[in-house]
Amino acid sequence: MGVFSSPSISHYPMARPCNLGSLSRHGFSSLSLKPPAFSTGGKKFHGFGLIRASVAVEQQAEKTKVALVRIGTRGSPLALAQAHETREKLMAIHPELAEDGAIQIVIIKTTGDKILSQPLADIGGKGLFTKEIDDALINGDIDIAVHSMKDVPTYLPEKTILPCNLPREDVRDAFISLSVGSLAELPAGSVIGTASLRRKSQLLNRYPSLNVLENFRGNVQTRLRKLNEGVVQATLLALAGLRRLNMTETVTSILSIDEMLPAVAQGAIGIACRSDDDKMANYLASLNHEETRLAVVCERAFLETLDGSCRTPIAGYASRDEDGNCIFKGLVASPDGTRVLETSRRGPYAIDDMIAMGKDAGKELLSRAGPGFFDS
Repeated sequence: MGVFSSPSISHYPMARPCNLGSLSRHGFSSLSLKPPAFSTGGKKFHGFGLIRASVAVEQQAEKTKVALVRIGTRGSPLALAQAHETREKLMAIHPELAEDGAIQIVIIKTTGDKILSQPLADIGGKGLFTKEIDDALINGDIDIAVHSMKDVPTYLPEKTILPCNLPREDVRDAFISLSVGSLAELPAGSVIGTASLRRKSQLLNRYPSLNVLENFRGNVQTRLRKLNEGVVQATLLALAGLRRLNMTETVTSILSIDEMLPAVAQGAIGIACRSDDDKMANYLASLNHEETRLAVVCERAFLETLDGSCRTPIAGYASRDEDGNCIFKGLVASPDGTRVLETSRRGPYAIDDMIAMGKDAGKELLSRAGPGFFDS
């Protein structure tokens, strides 16, 4: 067996109990996972990211040594794909982490994973997909935490830092339908499934004759299954996730940035560690992609100024133009899509300037929106 050909994955105690694996001496159940095939309708999808769709669980022998790095992650196929991407990058750079058992993946179930019957906006609060992972990090049960940056609140918990962003994936949204080739081709009254108020508001602004099924939640595979069953006529998903899951064959068309401005930090992976853990901070520094980190900082400054939550349709995207400058585009919308306010900034691609651009854009849109804007 080659190095890490059977990755180590453990379940944190707050995750769903699993009695199919042997308990390691750390009290976690250890699993070996193989990437399965996933089928929806007549299509069959393959890919590492489908690791949880129909996973075969094998008993694994107890570890003979303590892992050097324990990676905390959610248990969805996409989250696991991101955790494995992190693991592979660490192994490629640091020889000691390429040894068998040096890196352990710990699955942690979050509030957002547990409550699927309600729209995210109705659950309320921040950190729906991060809090339990952050708690495990602070408590020393994991060493680093891998997050989708769009799920990370604009504040970080005490005793943690987030010094690393991996290279950003494609930030655009993908349109997926079994009946038409684009949004414009959908007949009036068609139902689109999305749990995102950002997508809903921009959709209804451009296509007011469409209907949006808001509580269209679940992982990528669940949403595609609902589409195949006819619950909706179309859906929108982040292209970044589909690329990481090797599922781009499901994409009908890709929406341009002008058609659908992405969520703040969409397509970016963030990795956190404890603020007093210099060893992990050094590991993460070796993985950091500075262009991505600066773009995310700019977008999150915009979001923080607006004090955005799951109840506020907000979009923001910072990128580098051909001259090396930062171009930032920001948007706020009323939930029903009747009002959309947009702004943009251009300036040096440097951290202080980009933070200032994000904050200034946020202040402008707050002023233009006025009180009660998000209540419609």
